[in-house]
Amino acid sequence: MKQRVLKVNKSDNVIVALQTLEAGEQVNYNGENYILQRAIPSKHKFVTKDLLVGDHIIMYGVLVGKATQPIKRGEQITTFNVKHESEDYSATKRKPRTSWPAPDVSKWKSRTFLGFPRSDGQVGTANYWLVLPLVFCENHNILKLKEAFDKGLGYAFPDIYLKQVEDLVLLHKKSDANVKNYNPLAQTNSQANQSYFKNLDGIKFLTHESGCGESNQESEILAELFGAYANNANVAGITVLSLGCQKTQFIDLTNEIKKRNPKFDKPILFFEQQAYGTEFEMLSAAIKETFLAMHEANKAERHPVPLSKLNIGLKCGGSDGFSGISANPVLGHLSDVLVQLGGSTYLAEFPELCGVEQELIDRCVSDDKARKFEMLMRDYSAKAEAVGANFDMNPSKGNIKDGLITDAIKSAGAAKKGGNAPIADVLNYTEISKEPGLHLVCTPGNDVLATTGQTAAGATIILFTTGLGTPTGNPICPVVKVSTNTRLAEKMTDIIDFDCGAIIEGDKTIEQTADELLEYCIDLASGKIKTKAQLLGQDDFMVWKRGVSL
Repeated sequence: MKQRVLKVNKSDNVIVALQTLEAGEQVNYNGENYILQRAIPSKHKFVTKDLLVGDHIIMYGVLVGKATQPIKRGEQITTFNVKHESEDYSATKRKPRTSWPAPDVSKWKSRTFLGFPRSDGQVGTANYWLVLPLVFCENHNILKLKEAFDKGLGYAFPDIYLKQVEDLVLLHKKSDANVKNYNPLAQTNSQANQSYFKNLDGIKFLTHESGCGESNQESEILAELFGAYANNANVAGITVLSLGCQKTQFIDLTNEIKKRNPKFDKPILFFEQQAYGTEFEMLSAAIKETFLAMHEANKAERHPVPLSKLNIGLKCGGSDGFSGISANPVLGHLSDVLVQLGGSTYLAEFPELCGVEQELIDRCVSDDKARKFEMLMRDYSAKAEAVGANFDMNPSKGNIKDGLITDAIKSAGAAKKGGNAPIADVLNYTEISKEPGLHLVCTPGNDVLATTGQTAAGATIILFTTGLGTPTGNPICPVVKVSTNTRLAEKMTDIIDFDCGAIIEGDKTIEQTADELLEYCIDLASGKIKTKAQLLGQDDFMVWKRGVSL
């Protein structure tokens, strides 16, 4: 490792340990020596000067905490001597950005990917048929359809865990020793079989716990979310199951679809159980009509399209102390490149923008966008406080253990995924993007709720940085796991797709790594490769429920 410590911003009063540093050790950074009060674990920070109670902690050039007790120069900041603190924000204080450091994109202007053009001008990176229930009562039938179609069409993954149990039963019948010596690694192969439909990437089945027995708002949100998913460029058509008497009705779904896209012309198949009578009659009809519709969807082919047709979500989860130094800035630079090319990117997780709100307000392209962002942030924060929660509760135990000890530290690093580009639009949950550029998307920090929301906004690929590892995926939007450090990439090989650890080692720059990641995205968008989440069949979907169950 060429460097052992790093100050992220010249105005910071903390320095990051890039490797574990020993107690009493003398560390030199930019000509200044620091004697460490005690051992500093990798990814954690120590202060550059003596601090008194109430003094501010500055990192990434912004306020991220304040001292709750005196901290000596060279001493580590922890949850015991620092608490969350961040600057207030307001659209009335907005100082509009008149320019930004746009990257040189000349080498990317003529590049293309092989996508699925849709009649409304969007381009998919994949071609999925989507099956969804309007109410949780239909989850059972959804799962029956899933089993039938996945196995019948060759989309099913080999059940490697069932095979292991069956092997153990056979071995145990012979002797306990055989069971103890059993090696499951010899059994693993998670790739799906060859599908019957060559141009369909799969048929995806959503389940949820909504649609009835809840407030009107919650049932409306379900229709809005499904309306956004139907409009996603990666979807070729949808099959809808309904019980019949639930709150969320088929007309609600079609209204939300048309509201988002008056030119919507994808096939929608609808099956209502109470109208058909028996489960067998409804599911048999659904199977036949869906199969015929998939046959038509299979006629779609990939064509070369410019990179401006890419829609990329920017997400982090299982974050560590390196997230804001390596992987997140890589996503930020890639976002800036794509925006400059005319593409779209989506930065979500509003609780993880705490402390950088004013910077984002200043970057909004208009006063209206800035005011909308402030309104959504304050409304979200107020609802959290109403149930006894605050954004400063956001860091998980894993985050804290790996150096993210306040929400503002976590948020300042998380915001690096948004780069420097102007913010073209601010989207509430289930709103879809209508123009290119960088978008702020109101979602929780929860990994699945955020990826679900980004897909609803229009993302056709999601880049997901992680320092600790997470298997999160999405049914219709490929999720790329980007590790902040090489140790994680080598440890969780079945989850991580791309490694940014060379930045921490000092072997590569952020810009070089972002270029490599964009090349990966082009191959992924062209159908040449699949993500590890896709190969594992990781299809995570959750509805953001904000009301009360009735």
